[in-house]
Amino acid sequence: MKFSRRLVPILLAAVLAAGLPLSAQTGQPAAAAAPDEAKLLEAMHLIQSQPLYNYVAELVSEKYGGRLTGTKEFGACVDWIESLLKGWGIEPGGENGTYRQLFPNPYTTVFPGGVCEMSIPIGKGGVVKKSYQYEDEFMPGGTTGSGMVTAEVVYVGYGITAPELGYDDYKGVDVKGKIVLLEPEVPVSPAEKTLDLFKKWRPYSFHQYKLKNAAAHGAKGMIYNYGPIGNPNNAYVEGFVYHHVGTAVTTDVFAGTGKSHDDVVGRIKKELKPQSFATGRTMTISNRSEHHPDGVGINLLGKITGTDPVLKNEVIIIGGHLDHLGRMWKLIPGANDNATAVAVTLGVAEAMAKCAVKPKRTVVFFFFGSEEQSEDQGTQGSHYYTEHPIYPLDKTTVFINMEGPGIGTKISASGGTTYPKFWEFVQRANTGYIHRVLTTGPASYPARPREDSAWFFWKGVPSLTFGSYGGLRSPLPAYHNTRDSLEWITPEIMEDIAQLLFMTIMDVSDEPALNFRQ
Repeated sequence: MKFSRRLVPILLAAVLAAGLPLSAQTGQPAAAAAPDEAKLLEAMHLIQSQPLYNYVAELVSEKYGGRLTGTKEFGACVDWIESLLKGWGIEPGGENGTYRQLFPNPYTTVFPGGVCEMSIPIGKGGVVKKSYQYEDEFMPGGTTGSGMVTAEVVYVGYGITAPELGYDDYKGVDVKGKIVLLEPEVPVSPAEKTLDLFKKWRPYSFHQYKLKNAAAHGAKGMIYNYGPIGNPNNAYVEGFVYHHVGTAVTTDVFAGTGKSHDDVVGRIKKELKPQSFATGRTMTISNRSEHHPDGVGINLLGKITGTDPVLKNEVIIIGGHLDHLGRMWKLIPGANDNATAVAVTLGVAEAMAKCAVKPKRTVVFFFFGSEEQSEDQGTQGSHYYTEHPIYPLDKTTVFINMEGPGIGTKISASGGTTYPKFWEFVQRANTGYIHRVLTTGPASYPARPREDSAWFFWKGVPSLTFGSYGGLRSPLPAYHNTRDSLEWITPEIMEDIAQLLFMTIMDVSDEPALNFRQ
């Protein structure tokens, strides 16, 4: 007889009441299973899809305002998670006996009412204004200044001034008082065959550099060919207004210039020579915002101290970022990115807290602030932690990060081929209990840090990032916009990832000696 996995908790309770052991493969009665395994299985099956879904629903609710780090709404969300950890008896894992680690975190709130439109000349002196649609055609810059700019658009390629590379997108064009249109990243790929060259260009790939460089050349505004998606990871310059735009706007800017946007970008990449020019197009862009230079970010940490007097000094960290984009006019919910990771972490934490068997190594549950925003270079919460670690990094056995583990039918992870000894534990847990398609690849962070795991990796801590994919509901058009909402979530994949990581961590915690860094 084949049982539904949703009936397992009921059957499990009956089996345990009868004093019968369980099979590791099926959770059904077996001839002889170790008592500890039965207790682990009982705790594992406390992790259920409905509570995880409910956590996501709570996190994306209006009262938390999109969880922008530094806001009072983000603080309220931290309070809620802290109350759950306390209720389960999970110890404070932060500084000075608290659950928190505070760090400097300037932030910007963006209000409704901005404009993105082009003035198109017609006839003799006539003008038609074409307005672009919020979200589908433009998004306000997440660290935009307040104001309105009406000016000619000047295309400046990647917006880079790099004398040592013999490259300057601003050479030969006048951008003073104007709006610049520029590309994200750099014209060199971080792929293996061009990696050495890319490293020379890497400092110019950061959003902060591009915005500051535009302002330093006298531009008053910027339309950034980036998405359009919301993104609070940029510098703030008083009065400098910018939007993120997409194909609709770039196509219109290039129309009538005799140039193709794709051809121009392709030529820059091929020749590594600027192709900047004044487009003759006039646009109006405006935003209304409020900057908070003295903002404070919060990393939230809980822990279960290991039971072994020696191994408890080694730490296993599991978590993901709690924050998202806040409101960019409208609420940006951040359901899959990254409320699902928070929900999975909470599921693992509760199961471990209630499990009759405790880990021998210390397990830390980490909810990062400010992954999405920073005036420096992004992932500020994890960056701050790795510079001010609460637990010694050389004693941190592994960091299990999650990014978007809530949509699809399959489980993926970056880092398994880099850390094969750790990956053996993951595969063993999947084969024994979960039975999902499980894929992996290398841990590789050559460009700017897009995940919290990057900073740990660069400090030598074995770091993996788990997510999900596949199925009819993936891929989806919901990244850093209002569509990343509860309706897309697949609760069952969250349940399976949480159970997988619970069993993996409990297995790892009991291993007498570990050295994943090899």
